[in-house]
Amino acid sequence: MTTLQAAVMVALAALATQITRWTPFLLFRRKTPKFILYLGTVLPPAIWGMLVVYCFRNGTLTGAGSGVPEVLAAAATVLLQLWKRNMALTIAGGTLCYMLLVQLVFPH
Repeated sequence: MTTLQAAVMVALAALATQITRWTPFLLFRRKTPKFILYLGTVLPPAIWGMLVVYCFRNGTLTGAGSGVPEVLAAAATVLLQLWKRNMALTIAGGTLCYMLLVQLVFPH
């Protein structure tokens, strides 16, 4: 890939990102429809639920890859969020907990 091709790809990605950011403001200048407001309240918990299912989809309770590090890291993540209510700390702490568990406590 040439430098020009890379620059064009970056520019197109930036343009696409900006279009997706501006479109809702352009479409809903006056009043946001009730359906969009409803989706704004129900979609975040639904996405979190899908992420939890995705993260635990291959886990087993017996044998190799028992899922213990995943469950412990998920519990630590929930506890951090309930304790500090800081999303950055929660994500970093849960990730750190999981990585320490799989690298040091439960290596494959």
